[in-house]
Amino acid sequence: MVARLLDEDPEGAYGYSRVALRLASRVAAVREAAGFAAYATQKYGEALAEFRAAKRMTGNIDLWPVMADCERGLGRPEKALDMAGAPEVHKLDKAGQVEMRLVAAGARRDMGQLDAAIVTLQSPELASNSVQPWTARLRYAYADALLEAGRESEAREWFAKAVEADRDGSTDASDRLAELDGVEFVDALAEDEDQGEGGDTAEEEKD
Repeated sequence: MVARLLDEDPEGAYGYSRVALRLASRVAAVREAAGFAAYATQKYGEALAEFRAAKRMTGNIDLWPVMADCERGLGRPEKALDMAGAPEVHKLDKAGQVEMRLVAAGARRDMGQLDAAIVTLQSPELASNSVQPWTARLRYAYADALLEAGRESEAREWFAKAVEADRDGSTDASDRLAELDGVEFVDALAEDEDQGEGGDTAEEEKD
């Protein structure tokens, strides 16, 4: 239930996770789900505690990147960077290592180290033409950092590449690209409603 609600109703998922914890706090999967529910509602202290508990129970290192991101959420980017350089990172699979790179770049930006964030994101995974589950988010993060650094033409190129890789709409890369191109989207439904109201007024005036 918690997993199903996370995207649609994070607060509802968090509520269910609290109930599950009372019933089965010694089950690692419950602690992990509670961690993600707390993370989704920006309760980073609770999330970190639950992720640590799940890691202790299973010895699984997969939660390392999200634990580091919790440190960022708690205003401790230096701690997140320490975790990015820890031996545990070498035990992560490719997806986990890319996620750790994203967290580390975010921590650099938190600390005002924009150029370092850009360099952190530069990697074989970023340069690859192969589209993997992480590709869109990695390209998007790189484009966003470039844009903040004032490198607009490069940012546009990478937002376009993010759009190509974003098959499930996990980012708003298409909107960011349109914004850079000066494209404005019009809500056709709202426009029709406005015209309809205007037409009614005109008819009333004729009467």
